[in-house]
This record gives sequence, structure tokens and C-alpha cells, in this order.
Amino acid sequence: MLPIPERVRTLAATASVATLSVDGAPAPARGGVDERGRPVLLVSPGEPLHLLREDAVVAVNLTAMRQLGDATHPRGLLEVQGWAEAVPESEARDAAVAVAAHSADESLFDALERFGERSAPRLLRLDVGQVVYLTGQESGLLDADDYLGATPDPLAETAERVLAHVNASHRAQLTAGVSRQLGEEAGEVWLWELDRFGATVRVDESLIRFPWPTPARSDLCLETALRGLLCSC
Repeated sequence: MLPIPERVRTLAATASVATLSVDGAPAPARGGVDERGRPVLLVSPGEPLHLLREDAVVAVNLTAMRQLGDATHPRGLLEVQGWAEAVPESEARDAAVAVAAHSADESLFDALERFGERSAPRLLRLDVGQVVYLTGQESGLLDADDYLGATPDPLAETAERVLAHVNASHRAQLTAGVSRQLGEEAGEVWLWELDRFGATVRVDESLIRFPWPTPARSDLCLETALRGLLCSC
């Protein structure tokens, strides 16, 4: 299994902003996550964070979801706690791209074109203090150094592509391979997580982990390791 800081950062990289609170009060939430794992927010005039107070305590709830057929399930829930700060103008375009990946709001153009104007939408980000996480059966808290010091799984992009392909086109093969591994007929089987250390399979309502004999060090190694599970005998 991925180390917890890396696993949490991997989830954050694909997560969407679900809810936002400012000094404990709910506020409108639109945003994404930048390359360092910091939530980035698009804030409109009239919203609590628009006239930024540097001491405002902000909590951003992120959700990473998994689509299995017609159903959507939460992979991980993260609450990033910290303090809002203005995105520097030199980084505003990158911040807007991070927001647009999850919320294609036309006011992003306004925020860039009228950057710094008092009446324009603003781009803010979190100065991270700590991250509370709930993923699978694990929960806990990461301090800012552990969270920001980690990086997402380098094979995550390939893993998500392969996982989607297997769930869309090779579930019968996956079910047969998992059944052979378990020594009994498996129920409804989906590939749930895939990383360089192994695969997690959802069988009915249970999650079962199948570690690789050795960690995968490349995209090809990851696909070869998964093929071993699909074709196990």
C-alpha cells in the first residue's frame, strides 16, 4: 500500500472541492487542487472570503470518487484546514487551470483579466495547517510538512487509465482471476485501486488487497503485474 502521505496526496490530486467553511461558517465552494496539493478557490464578490482577512480560518472538504458502472462511491474524504491567502498574479493562470479542472466557471476569465480589481472575482489558496483524512478503513491526521512534502504516486495517471479500462471491458476476466485467488466464487467484482504496490479489489461490499511480489517501477511493470492477477491460475 502507498505510504499514507503519498496516498492522501494522490487522492487530493483528483479530488473535487465539496464544501467550504470560513471561521466555522459554511461558504460557497468552487475550486480545485494545485500541483502542491493546496486547495485553490474561486471567490466571487459578496462571498465571505472575497474581502480577505489574513487570520480567517478555512476548512476545505475534498472528495475523491470512484465510478463503478452506474454508481459513484467515495474513495477518500479529506478536510484541509488552514488559512486563506491570495494567489500571486504570477501564479494566477495556473491556479485558474486547477479550478477549471473541476469547476469550469466563466468568472475565471474575469478573475484573470481583472486581477487585483476590488470588484473582480478572486483566486485564493490555502496555507495548509493540517489534513484530516478518511480513506477506506483508515483515518487520521497529517501535519502540513508531511502532506506538502509528499508527492502523488508517479504511476497514478496510468493506474487510473488501466483501472477504467479493466472495469469497462474486462470484469469477467477480473472476476475469474479474483475467484481463483480466493479459492471460491467471488460476487460482484470491481477494480477499486491500483498503484505500484498492488491492487485493491471491491468484492460486493468488501475491499481486498492483492500486493505485487515486487513494487512496479514503470507503467509497463504495473500493467504486467495486473495481468498476473487477471490471468492467475
